[in-house]
Amino acid sequence: MVIVKLIGGLGNQLFQYALGRKIALIHNVPLKLDISGFESYKLRKYSLNHFNIVADIATPEDIASLKNKKGIGGLMSHVVERLQPYYRRTVVRERFLHFDHNILKVSGDVYLEGYWGSEKYFKDIEALIRREFTVKTQPSVANTAMAERISHVPAVSVHIRRGDFVSNSTTHKFHGMCSAEYYNMAVDKMVQMVGKPHFFIFSDEPQWAQDNLKLKFPATFVTHNSANEDYEDLRLMSLCKYHIIANSTFSWWGAWLNTAPDRIVLAPRKWLNDPGIDTRDVLPDSWIKL
Repeated sequence: MVIVKLIGGLGNQLFQYALGRKIALIHNVPLKLDISGFESYKLRKYSLNHFNIVADIATPEDIASLKNKKGIGGLMSHVVERLQPYYRRTVVRERFLHFDHNILKVSGDVYLEGYWGSEKYFKDIEALIRREFTVKTQPSVANTAMAERISHVPAVSVHIRRGDFVSNSTTHKFHGMCSAEYYNMAVDKMVQMVGKPHFFIFSDEPQWAQDNLKLKFPATFVTHNSANEDYEDLRLMSLCKYHIIANSTFSWWGAWLNTAPDRIVLAPRKWLNDPGIDTRDVLPDSWIKL
């Protein structure tokens, strides 16, 4: 049994699931999701129930069987675990943010805790991940109409993440945020590459986007979906052929889930504020870094 801890927003949950699915496939064992962290984590909620995933929710007993072994056997197991390489232990925690090939060597009975933000963990099962990351429910009338508009123009999704990246000092210090200069440079670059694009702007602060983006071509601000319908925005973003993303796993997936073979993705070269954190494996090689 593989149990993966889910925490964070939808983008993080998708990465966490993708690695868990890969490990479960390697060992042909069930995948279960530990969503207990959302009981105290109020910024986001569990969101993968909207997708065609193949996993069950882990029970407290499932989690304890891997993470909290008790008694003499549990004590001996803990001692033996400490003598093992970190990737051979029953509880495996992410050690750094770039791709760790050792994680693919974990056993079939493992509890995974981390963010796992690189397609290198699941690139070889890309087709399966794309199928399972389709939304189960039919889009609303408003989203159906927006999808129709997207299909008839050279659509560019622009994702602007602000929210807690701005309001929370700890989050801001760690993540930073993409500036108006970055977005306007990306818009100019996209115009050069696409010709006559139509921009679809997705943002938790649409007023900031309206005040700061210099758009010389048609633009649509997508604001009708609530925060609890982020999966709907993700589906719409994935329908666009071209993408300008933020330093956000949510917009990462919006771009990655697009299936156009000649899609263009512009992404920020600086993913996190701290230059000492290695993020070289976050962005796929084919994406253009600005």
